[in-house]
Amino acid sequence: MNDLVIVGAGGFARETAQAVAAAGGFRLLGHLDDNPALHGTEVDGVPVLGGCDLVHELPAARVVVCVGNPRDHAARARLVDRLALPEDRYATVVHPAAAVSATSRIGPGSVLLAHCVLTAAVRVGAHVAVMPQVVLTHDDVVEDFATLTSGVRLGGGARLERGAYVGSGALIREGTTIGAWSLIGMGSAVLGDVPPGEVWVGSPARRLRAADAPALDQLASHTHDFATHALGGPVI
Repeated sequence: MNDLVIVGAGGFARETAQAVAAAGGFRLLGHLDDNPALHGTEVDGVPVLGGCDLVHELPAARVVVCVGNPRDHAARARLVDRLALPEDRYATVVHPAAAVSATSRIGPGSVLLAHCVLTAAVRVGAHVAVMPQVVLTHDDVVEDFATLTSGVRLGGGARLERGAYVGSGALIREGTTIGAWSLIGMGSAVLGDVPPGEVWVGSPARRLRAADAPALDQLASHTHDFATHALGGPVI
């Protein structure tokens, strides 16, 4: 049984810890978080071992990075860039209540929580967060660092580009592309393509403003899009 550490100790990290416990297959050593007030404490019974850079002192442990929120949906990408770990250090966590078809593929460092569904030939990249009750239908592509929050639905052949964030309950029409680092508000219905770096809300969704996305061009040059490749790696 391999060891595992979760980078982050907030809500998404806690949910991932529960998915790890449900799936089995890894021994969860604890959380890593840069908040010194958490060091030496426990979160839902799981210890916070120290700061994020402690991953380099645990070379045998697999890693998942579980940080980010709609106010800073590039945080996960920045942290992965900062840690600069090789691809084979990252685990892929899939809750046993998720339904993933045999023709779908999931990249390293991604997390799929309970009751999400990947129907046929879905491609999910690296370091993607898929929350409960998300439905990804045939031929959808979700690129690296995207976040799909609870209850999101994508029609067939939709694409979320790198770092896109889709709020709870949003609906994405078939064949639609959500541009890199764009943010879709909760409950929105997206009927057409969304350009990169914008916030869209409403039903039908319309542009609200530019997204806050600092230094993303630099990040994009340092990371690789796994979503279009046949993916494997350590999955729990």
